[in-house]
Amino acid sequence: MTSDPKVTPLRKAQPCPECGRPSTREDYPFCSDRCRSLDLSRWLNGSYAIPVTDDEELADNQRRTDNDSDY
Repeated sequence: MTSDPKVTPLRKAQPCPECGRPSTREDYPFCSDRCRSLDLSRWLNGSYAIPVTDDEELADNQRRTDNDSDY
């Protein structure tokens, strides 16, 4: 059995979402532990948020009033 010294990556390197450098296998989709930690920090600090539309707020308010009227 011959061993091939070159290993084919499992997935193509994508640009790091933080700095744009090619991602690494160990820190995918980031290029380094630093960029991965920066992204996690942003999530934990609330810098990233999923926007809520007015329609969703109205639906939440309607559900609350429906639940309140049950008592």
